[in-house]
Parts: sequence; structure tokens; C-alpha cells
Amino acid sequence: MAKIMKNIQLHHKILAALVLGALFGALFNVSKFELGLTYIHDGKEQTIDIRNWDSFEFLYADTIIASFGKDDQIRILQFFKRLTKEQREHTSIKIDRRQTYTGIRALEKVKTIAVMIKPLGILFIRLLMFVAVPMVFASLIVGAASLGDMRRVGRLGGKTILWYLFSIVVAMSIGLVLVNLIQPGTRISTESREKLLTEFQTDLQTTVPPIDLVDMFVKIVPTNPFSAMSGGEMLQIIFFALMIGVSLTMINPLKAQPVIDFFDGLSDLMIKMVGMIMNFAPFGVFALISATVGEFGFDIIQTLFWYAFTLLLGLAIHTFGILGIAVKLFSGIPYRKFMNGMKEPMLVAFTTSSSAATLPVNMKTCEEKLGVPKNITSFVLPLGATINMDGTSMYQAVATVFIAQVYGFDLNLAQQLTILLTAVLASIGTAPVPGVGIIMLIIVLKSVHVPEEGIALILGIDRFLDMCRTVPNIVGDAAVATIIARSEGVLDKK
Repeated sequence: MAKIMKNIQLHHKILAALVLGALFGALFNVSKFELGLTYIHDGKEQTIDIRNWDSFEFLYADTIIASFGKDDQIRILQFFKRLTKEQREHTSIKIDRRQTYTGIRALEKVKTIAVMIKPLGILFIRLLMFVAVPMVFASLIVGAASLGDMRRVGRLGGKTILWYLFSIVVAMSIGLVLVNLIQPGTRISTESREKLLTEFQTDLQTTVPPIDLVDMFVKIVPTNPFSAMSGGEMLQIIFFALMIGVSLTMINPLKAQPVIDFFDGLSDLMIKMVGMIMNFAPFGVFALISATVGEFGFDIIQTLFWYAFTLLLGLAIHTFGILGIAVKLFSGIPYRKFMNGMKEPMLVAFTTSSSAATLPVNMKTCEEKLGVPKNITSFVLPLGATINMDGTSMYQAVATVFIAQVYGFDLNLAQQLTILLTAVLASIGTAPVPGVGIIMLIIVLKSVHVPEEGIALILGIDRFLDMCRTVPNIVGDAAVATIIARSEGVLDKK
């Protein structure tokens, strides 16, 4: 049995873990009719599970301040979340107008085993993030030192950024065309809209500053490079590594070579470490997917089917159509070889929802399976994980038009071009971590004066779509890496 398992390719193990995790999460999903209540009784803290209530009331000084029914689990939790700590201490809960609980300390969903194993998945993500910064830093120094001078670095950077911007614009254009053709916002009923707004009304009061391109450019230069490394500021790390790499070409080769050899060895060490970490991938993937399905389920997809369908169709067209064809045309790598090579990064991206966590796997794949040399992957891919967000940009465009359609706003061509421009800039400023795209969406909504509270319409399904839109993000990075390598004449197509 052990020999059979050893012979199974890693991406097949990850895919199996993905399917089994989804089934496990569906089997042990969190009940919508159960809540865990922690309260004070006789001076001691006690926890009980409340199930299948008909009436759920909050009382303050014996006065009912909120009343909910049996289908209102999310609304109950939202109301409790808005109470201050002091209010909770003086608030009591009455179930079915009989049993009353005072001294409320906590109220939450009752976790199942599918949700309890999530820390295994978080550990997998942390392991990937753990190697990302040293791997990028070391390999980029070696890569920049081998490039020679700043002119070649500048040419490489210019081509990379232009390709990334082109890819983002194409992705958004696909999304805007589809959302205008399918009109998902007109297919949601008034009842469903009110239900979503009530249940998923976000308490987020984050003030998102306007995009300042000058400030964004200035902050690429870190005042403290070690602080940038500890904080995972990828653009600043890239700048620091490039400065070291280029400077190494300007000093005595006898002194430069030991430094280059050290970082070259560190880069190889990180690649080996990624291989070790990936042996844990099936377990991490299983835990992440089971927790996601167990907590959120698939019910919300029924309500937002047309919105999800529109975005998923656009993501599929861009990932498996545009990017695959672009690789074939501009790098010469066969479509099948590229997509087969990208299986592991795509599966890791889908389950972790993080371009940054997938970066070490993507770099390893591009070097070992697609023939892109280290000096290209170490420059192009970290830059892509920071600024190239094909899936995120498409999502912001589709979500904005969808919310506008739900509210009955008719966005003209000029407004949709504004969405395109704003989403491009917002995607550049989007951190490569799970869930941050929903915050950057506020910028896009503001640009065309669509109500920000409309975000509540899509919050319920956002976790699943976040997983999906991370895939084209990292595939786009790899596609550009192969194209740049071909343009530099260094792509190994064996």
C-alpha cells in the first residue's frame, strides 16, 4: 500500500484530498439550527448547545430588544456581534420564551470536526509563507547578479509590467462583457436581495484611502529593508534584492562570487524545503476544504448562482483560454504541457486562496517543469504575486456591475471604463493574501457611486470565489514568466 501511495503523483494526491475534503465538510457541516452559548451561572462559566429554537430573544432590563425565529442563525450572530462587552453583561437571552440565560460571554456556531481540523490547513499555508520571503530574496539576488547591468534589469522589468497590465485589462474586459450579457443582477429576486443584505450586512467600517500612484511608487523603496522582509512587503523586498544583485556586478568578482554562491545555495535550499513542505500538501488541502465547506456549505450558491456562474465562466475563459493560448503563441510551450505543469500550483492556489503562499510552488514548477531559468522566475513571479491580479481584477469588475444591476443602476460605457481603470490600480495595491479583494472592492464601488453596503450581497459566497479567482492570478504569473523567458532567449523547452 505504501509503495502504491508513493507512486501516485502529488497533484493527484492533492486533487483526491480536495474531493474528499469537500465530501467530509458536507457530511460534517455546521448546523444552521444550533448555537453554542457561554454564560455565567452561580458565579461559574458554563457552555451549552441550543438547538432547534422557535423563538430567540435578547432582553435588556427585562425588555425585549431583539427577537428572531428558527431560521435566523446568522442574524442572531450579527446582532450579538454588535453588542459591546458591557451590553453583553447586562443582556439576557430567552429561548422559546421559557428558558432565560444571563451573564452572556459568548455566542457562536457549534464547530464540527470538519471545522476543528482547520489548523492543519493554516499550518500548511504558514509553511509556504515561511519559505516565500527567503526564497524570493535569495533567488532574486542571484538572478539580478547574473543579468549584468541595470539596463537589462530595466528592460526585463518594463516588459514584465507591460505584459501584466495587458493580462489584467484582458481579464477585466472578459468579465465586463460577460456581466453585461448575462445580467446576473437582474436575476436575483427582491426577497433574496433583502435576505442577503440582512444576513450578511458587514460591520466593516474600514476607510480605504484614495489611490496615490506617487506614494505607491515612493514606498517601493524601504526605509528599513529588514522591516520590509519581516513584514512581507514583496515590492520592497524585490527592490532591495535587485539593488544587492546589481551592485554585486560592480564590485571585485573575487569578493562578489562568495556572496553569490551563498545566496545561490540558500535558493537551492529553499527549493528543497518547498519539496518537503509539499509532501504535507494533501493533508493541508483536506483540512482547508473540509473547513470551508463545513462552515459555509453550498446553500448560498443557489441564491447567487448567476453571479457565481458569470464570474466562474470568465475566470475559466481567461485561465484555460486566453492564458493557455498566449503561452502557446508567445513562448512556444505546448498548451497541454503548460497546463499539466501548472496542476500543483493551481490546486495549491485554489485551496489556500493566496498568491503569496503559492509563490514558492509556482517558482519551483516554472523552473523544473516549464524550463524558465531561476533569474527570470525570481524576478517575474514575485512581481506578479504583488501586482498581477487577473482573477481579482475580473472579480472586482463583475461584482461592481452585479451590485449596480441589483440596485437598478445603469452603468454607461464611461462608468465601466472607470471601473476598468480603478480596478487595475486597486489590484496592484491588493496584498496577495486571502480575502483582501473584498476590501479593495470598496475603491471600485466608490469610483462609480455604487452603494458600498451592496458588498453584503456577495459576502456569503466570497470565500469560495476567492479560492477560484486566485487560480488565474498565479497562472497569469507563470504565463508571463514563460513569455519573458522566451523573449530573452533563455527558455528551455526540452
